Amino acid sequence: MATLAIVASIAIGAPAQAGAAPTQVSAAASYERGPYPTEASITAVTGPFATATVNVPSGSGPGFNNGTIYYPTDTSQGTFGSVVVMPGFFASQSQIAWYGPRLASQGFVVLTLDSNAPWDPPGDRGSQLLAALDYLTTQSAVKNRIDPTRSALIGWSMGGGGTLESAANRPALKAAIPLAPWNVKNVGAQIKVPTMIFGADGDTVAPVSSMSLPYYNAIVAPNKAFINLKGADHFTFAKPTTTIAKYSIAWLKRFVDSDTRYNQFLCPAPNDPTTVDFKITCPV
Repeated sequence: MATLAIVASIAIGAPAQAGAAPTQVSAAASYERGPYPTEASITAVTGPFATATVNVPSGSGPGFNNGTIYYPTDTSQGTFGSVVVMPGFFASQSQIAWYGPRLASQGFVVLTLDSNAPWDPPGDRGSQLLAALDYLTTQSAVKNRIDPTRSALIGWSMGGGGTLESAANRPALKAAIPLAPWNVKNVGAQIKVPTMIFGADGDTVAPVSSMSLPYYNAIVAPNKAFINLKGADHFTFAKPTTTIAKYSIAWLKRFVDSDTRYNQFLCPAPNDPTTVDFKITCPV
């Protein structure tokens, strides 16, 4: 297994050619995976890593239902961080499946899930997320490709509510991304995990004003962000969307991989025409 590399590149000699990637200078250890990011690379449907899949049938591990693992096939850069993704109320894995290959091709091992029952409430979904994460990092067929200390959760709707509860219950997580989260409880005061919440300006199922924004305001973690998508609704998150992918990738790279090369996409808060509100605690 490859060991962690310390990035400490210093440009010397002739200046860089036009169009060359900026030189990374860092005294701190990070888990950089892949080439220097650009707007084109972070918004691409497919990232720099080739991927493969493993099916996870029901009964593979206790506490969660079936799923699909998407992982980079490259083993030359060391282990990868992991991400587990949960759908919402009466939604299926197929509706959040697009996050699997999109994130894996950027350098993560991703497990997308079906909930145990379609009506499971947020608390149950949160427990399933953590059970699936433990299976992925310690028992799955790709466990040797994963750094078990670097994990994140993503959830949509009630899965987003479960993501918030999991973040409150497991502070060792490196990142959480609730998508249009729905929950009758606000556990933000217990969350110390770097958390990026997405809302949608046309969401009538989990309205921004009563759910995602109050959750964001309550979070005590020093690193948090809130993105309100423009012209979107609750079901925008169930289909490939560049804005969701771009900022999710940047957040995961920054906090799961400690990769400061992705700061450029987060701070200062972007003036993005696809959003009506972008709040973030800077610097990240």
